[in-house]
Amino acid sequence: MTSATLARQISLSAAVALVVSNMVGTGIFTTPGFLARDLGEPGLYFSIWLVGGLIAMIGALCYAELGINFPSSGGEYVFLTQAYGPVWGFMTGWTSFLAGFAAPAAATALAFADYTSTFFPAFSQSAIYWRIGSGVFSVQCGGAQVLACAALGAVTVANLFGVQRAAAVQKLLTGLKLAVIGAFLVLGFTVGSGSVGNFTLAALRDSTVPLPGQFAISLFYVYVSYSGWNAATYVAEELEDPVRNLPRALALGTALVTVLFLLLNLAFVYAAPLGAMKGVVAIGSLAATRLFGAPLGGLFSALIAIALLAMIQALMTVGPRVAYAMARNGAFFRVAARVDPQWRTPAPAILMQALTAMLLTFTTLPGLFFFIGFTLNFFSVLSVASLFRFRGRPGWKRLKPVSWLWPLLPVGFILPGVWMTLFGLTLEPRMALGACLLIGGGAYLYDRFLKGGRTWQTSSTAN
Repeated sequence: MTSATLARQISLSAAVALVVSNMVGTGIFTTPGFLARDLGEPGLYFSIWLVGGLIAMIGALCYAELGINFPSSGGEYVFLTQAYGPVWGFMTGWTSFLAGFAAPAAATALAFADYTSTFFPAFSQSAIYWRIGSGVFSVQCGGAQVLACAALGAVTVANLFGVQRAAAVQKLLTGLKLAVIGAFLVLGFTVGSGSVGNFTLAALRDSTVPLPGQFAISLFYVYVSYSGWNAATYVAEELEDPVRNLPRALALGTALVTVLFLLLNLAFVYAAPLGAMKGVVAIGSLAATRLFGAPLGGLFSALIAIALLAMIQALMTVGPRVAYAMARNGAFFRVAARVDPQWRTPAPAILMQALTAMLLTFTTLPGLFFFIGFTLNFFSVLSVASLFRFRGRPGWKRLKPVSWLWPLLPVGFILPGVWMTLFGLTLEPRMALGACLLIGGGAYLYDRFLKGGRTWQTSSTAN
């Protein structure tokens, strides 16, 4: 009797939708204010979104070549395990758990709180009860943290007690998110009270970092906004005709989102000059209020808050299942592989991610974005660099777009990633060091608890 395998039932259109839905999330609704504050010039502001989209497209093509040669679900976990060994596979899974799902869930919950503060100011990022430290490397507690943890708790409960209802809610909220963005763009450019003169108005920079270094640091914000371009590689094993459809899904999805992000940023600046955008987290609320007035602007703010709630739901659904799948393969803590016998959900994995996300809400949004971008960039660069290792293997399938410009495409992804990492280490050393300790901690945990079949569970309990 043969064991069941995953069916190839995901179409090209479904894969493109998966990429788009994973990319359009918290970043585009929160990071523009930070970019306006740190860059100041409209030309630089729009250029960084174009550069981010180009880097994402190059990464998508390189990942497509890796994906058609390793058509198993798992993305970087599969690529790095094959290229560098199981310890690297575990480290990318460990990092994905923290920086790929828990930290984005925390950032999204904080953004949800800030959009909610349009109606209830007590939940604003500025409503702080106490703070330790300064800058991106600080710990704080306030109204935003209270509401963020409450939102994470509510979504966690929904996911613990069955996936069907959570999936139904997810479909509804995702459809609402896309409808809100479409309505915002159409109405904003047709009946909104914006000004084309805003596109030429510079803002006084708050950052004292020279522009070349600041551009590299700001790319981390953009990198987080574009993250999700690799989403289809996580379901490569279920794609119809992956050799044909995986590259198309990644390229088409990334291209569509790049255009969408540029349109949204045009709408934001059309609504308010960079000087008015500086440091604003709820940028969609600011733009909607300026374009349509307070009543309709408030409606859009509420709808964006609901859309962010959909993103929390998606992260709290997918993330624990990635941890669960890795744990079943012996590449994560075994406790994460347990399933609740009544509700048939990976309850321990869900609780692990929820508690981690709640703890991460007690830092700043810029700090979370830097942490996410720095760590995910590191493993994406390693994955693309593995092409130089794999291309010498007999029978390796080469993707035409990558071959036509070889090795320019992978180099075009690796060099900006290294540039960002070096400036990150130089300009934000404490946060970068924390991210490095996280990555190194993954190697320690693998060697201490998982290597040779040992697990966290068996090492911490007597048998």
